[in-house]
Amino acid sequence: MFSDTCHSIRRPGILRAMTDTQIVDLRSDTVTRPSPAMRRAMAEAEVGDDVLDGDPTVRALEERVASLLGKDRALFFPSGTMANQSGVWLLARRGTEVLLDAEAHLLHWEIGGLAALCGVQPRPVRGDNVVFDARALRAHIRPPSPHAPQASLVCVENTHNGAGGKVTPLTELQAIREAATEFRLPVHMDGARLWNAAVATGTDIADFARCADTVMVSFSKGLGAPVGAALAGSATAMADAWQVRKRFGGGMRQSGILAAAASYGLDHNWPRMHEDHARARELAALVEGAGGTRVVAPETNIVMIDLPPGVPAPGVVSRCAEHGVKVTAWNASRVRAVTHLDVDAAMVRRAGEVIAREIVALQAVGGGR
Repeated sequence: MFSDTCHSIRRPGILRAMTDTQIVDLRSDTVTRPSPAMRRAMAEAEVGDDVLDGDPTVRALEERVASLLGKDRALFFPSGTMANQSGVWLLARRGTEVLLDAEAHLLHWEIGGLAALCGVQPRPVRGDNVVFDARALRAHIRPPSPHAPQASLVCVENTHNGAGGKVTPLTELQAIREAATEFRLPVHMDGARLWNAAVATGTDIADFARCADTVMVSFSKGLGAPVGAALAGSATAMADAWQVRKRFGGGMRQSGILAAAASYGLDHNWPRMHEDHARARELAALVEGAGGTRVVAPETNIVMIDLPPGVPAPGVVSRCAEHGVKVTAWNASRVRAVTHLDVDAAMVRRAGEVIAREIVALQAVGGGR
């Protein structure tokens, strides 16, 4: 039996980090640590060689995810970025362009993978709303021309990270899918936090997934697993994706140890995800208005904090860290905080008080130290 206590005693630094209740880490929902029960599930997982003849725990997870998303088949990946890039590689044609939201994760946070790995050019779509819609998509599809790149794929993101965890409603996703179909374009969905979208709206996650040909979902965010994502789609597409995954270096051996954590997260952490959303709303209420601060009303677990003029995001991040609250600078004037299962109500209240106080303090000294 795996012993968390003994493991920590052998590594004192880990023990100190795990028992330091003074730190509230809101940098991302990826910072969660596996609970003792999740670690036991990992240690006890039945395993095999997933590259050769399959790992039984991985296979069970893949079948479960495919069923949840209403797809033929799913594949387990080491990361959401690899699964995203594989989805684009499968659906887009080299030398064409991919239409996606102007603030999409695929565009800004996957270090140029669309060009470097998939040989496609991103075409950012910015609509009238926070996230692009079907009208904006239609407006950005180029007329046929021998001098311009053709579109070969549409990508959507739900929830949308850069927009503050915003959910694109099912009706709008359906409209985007309809517009893409008009132009004979497949759709890939970056659904890293699709679990959150389903919880926030009460929508069946399969209904969301039905709006795309391939769907990526992550296990290492709100579900609390240490590693992993899945890509789901048709049986034919996933047969090709198996080879793409290996080409990208994502073939794993006894990966049931990791898949067990993902399955545990689906069983135990997805049902309590509404708590993260409630705590995000509480955090937003505590910070809203501090020195003129404006907070994007959170729909899920991401809180975007727009700072008053003259208050720099790096300064807020630095001062909050000195008081045991970790947040990230999204840009020069915006700070991001993400609630998750390792942050309870008391920690959120303390974080909100610290963030608000330090914003006001920085404003009082003109943004300096």
